[in-house]
Amino acid sequence: MAGNSPITTASIKEMKREGQRIVMLTAYDYPAAKLADEAGIDMILVGDSLGMVVLGYESTVPVTLEDMIHHTKAVTRGAKRAFVVTDMPFLTYHGTVEEALRNAGRIMQEGLAKAVKIEGGAELVPLVRRCTQAGIPVVGHIGLTPQSVHQLGGYKVQGKTPEAAQKLLDDALALEEAGAFALVMECVPKQLAELMSHRLSIPTIGIGAGAGCDGQVLVYHDILSYGSEHVPKFVKKYGDAGSLIKQAITQYAGEVRCGAFPQDEHTFTMKEEMLERLYGEGVKI
Repeated sequence: MAGNSPITTASIKEMKREGQRIVMLTAYDYPAAKLADEAGIDMILVGDSLGMVVLGYESTVPVTLEDMIHHTKAVTRGAKRAFVVTDMPFLTYHGTVEEALRNAGRIMQEGLAKAVKIEGGAELVPLVRRCTQAGIPVVGHIGLTPQSVHQLGGYKVQGKTPEAAQKLLDDALALEEAGAFALVMECVPKQLAELMSHRLSIPTIGIGAGAGCDGQVLVYHDILSYGSEHVPKFVKKYGDAGSLIKQAITQYAGEVRCGAFPQDEHTFTMKEEMLERLYGEGVKI
């Protein structure tokens, strides 16, 4: 959206009504959030994907609530306009509704996120309703749900059979009815994603779900080739920050080893009389 006014749930819904594409990008720290915000990103997702791209885990499962709050604090300091959404990590919303509500509340109060994202379908309707009643905006997430990757049997496209497609549509409609204000669809056939985007009144954000969604989300590190070794098919690389950073570090290490850095322009000096007062006349260091 044009202008510098902060993005809200209302403006995100308005973007769908007006046919404006919604741009979402992940960020996990202050500088990434600041750059994304200045570049005009509409929504920043503090994704539990930080487990893999920042913390070095093999999946999102080990990520804790404290991890998410810590990184959300950094992101919200850097984002002035973008709408910040934070993932609720593994097993923080699968107990009682009240326990999940407390966890969501911590993300909002301590991390200063503007919404939470949860993975799952109709089984989450009671939680979505309770969060909405408590004033916590919720983004749903269906299709490939990374927190359930072991149950799903790997990172596979979801909804390819008529039965599976109907289940996803039913889940999407249930989450909308419960009060979710937006929905992420991951690794869903483009035809199904477009159909659901037309059926839903809330915005859909695709990741590996084709161009028929109301918006798109990708991982910061993936689009910049920054430390991401295994990039999914649905990712387009827009830069090669990783090579640039490695080249700079290699040059720095080489200059230190050969004595080319630091030079006089990178150092500080003190007056000779001050040196003499410290060590005596004629002292050379």
